[in-house]
Amino acid sequence: MKKTLFILAFSTQLIFAQSISQKLDDATKNLMNSSTAVSSNLSFYVADESGNLIYEYQGSKGLSTASTQKIFTAAAALEILGKNYTYKTTSSYSGTVSGGNLNGNLFITSNGDPTLGSWRYDGYKPENFKQKFLDAVKKSGITKISGDLIIDDSYFDHQTIPGGWPWDDLGNYYGAGVWGVNWRENQFDININGTDFKNFSYPLANIKWLNDLKAAGSSDQSLIFTAPHSDVALINGNLPAGKVTTVSGSVPNPPLQLGVEVEKWLKDSGIEISGKVVTNSQLEIEGKKTLESPKSNIILIYESPTLDRIVYWFLRKSVNLYGENLIKTLGKEKKGDPGFKSGVSYLKEFWKSKGISSNMINFADGSGLSPQNYVSAKAEVQALIYARKQPWFEAYYDGFPTQDNGMKMKSGTMRDTKSYAGYHSSKDGKKYVYAIIINNYQGSGSTELQKILNVLK
Repeated sequence: MKKTLFILAFSTQLIFAQSISQKLDDATKNLMNSSTAVSSNLSFYVADESGNLIYEYQGSKGLSTASTQKIFTAAAALEILGKNYTYKTTSSYSGTVSGGNLNGNLFITSNGDPTLGSWRYDGYKPENFKQKFLDAVKKSGITKISGDLIIDDSYFDHQTIPGGWPWDDLGNYYGAGVWGVNWRENQFDININGTDFKNFSYPLANIKWLNDLKAAGSSDQSLIFTAPHSDVALINGNLPAGKVTTVSGSVPNPPLQLGVEVEKWLKDSGIEISGKVVTNSQLEIEGKKTLESPKSNIILIYESPTLDRIVYWFLRKSVNLYGENLIKTLGKEKKGDPGFKSGVSYLKEFWKSKGISSNMINFADGSGLSPQNYVSAKAEVQALIYARKQPWFEAYYDGFPTQDNGMKMKSGTMRDTKSYAGYHSSKDGKKYVYAIIINNYQGSGSTELQKILNVLK
């Protein structure tokens, strides 16, 4: 009797799986046979929570992922660094303090905290750092600085942008680079009326503008172009006439930007500074000797939010800066090399060690902005299933956004590319793990892919 019941239960489960599989196949082939997908590639993989295959359509085919690439970076960071990991920004001084006068330089350095001055975290906003910094300076007894304000940005290497990122992206907020010292997520906003600049979210240090904007259209079709260490920025494209539009760009020199703001804080607080604002990168560019932050005379150690909170925003709002920062951090921590190639290589080694074929994870960065990323849907599902079994999974899953169709999943969007990856429990209690990626699709990828995924509901 028990054997009969087992066979019946197994048969029912098999029939159900076939039913779901058939529905997914019908929906998938209906899309791929449409006129808008005639030149498209699709990779789709669905498994149950134990990893058993439910359905696949070219599941092992590597495609450009866009931001679903972030699921790999976030999971590896949580496992390797730990959800309670924090970045640190330190202020110290060289020389001596006598009668309130610092006969030396004041330093600020960091191990690459991507949240320093971010607006996303209560208690960690720019004004919070400003207050703690000024309190620390006053507590040290410093009322005058005879030397310079040194921003030591030497923790990472000099390459701030991963290879393969399109030039059109670099000057816009989502293309912000990674520095040893980051500030305000290396982003600024401009309010523009038609083609006229009205104001900035904060004054940019030493930037001159070329403005090729045209007042046309009904939406923001502008692009900002900035380059690391450059003092020239370009904006072009179209903005609507007769209305104020907020456009966001990436800061070309965040360490210098922080230094200029800190210098103003000091002067506004009555603390004289005789020298100038200097970054170690600038000293190198000028052929001068760099100045290492003192290990003694530390007046402030400022800790970032914990990594679980950083991962939340990394996934929820798809902050590319965080992904590339984590790549550099993993490279530095695990290989002693903060270069992008080192970090990306480690990320691939990590997932290969978890059983994912190296042929299905051809990573180019940590965020998915590079069109040179090629990953299969099956690899994404394998990563999601691995993450589900880990003690840090709750922090990971919490960052997944809820999409328009009500499913909680990470999305990815680039030109003619759309992807989703996530977890879903159907109305009848079945638990699915899935990923779907389409490249070179000419229609609404979001709408069509969500139609397919709705079968899992």
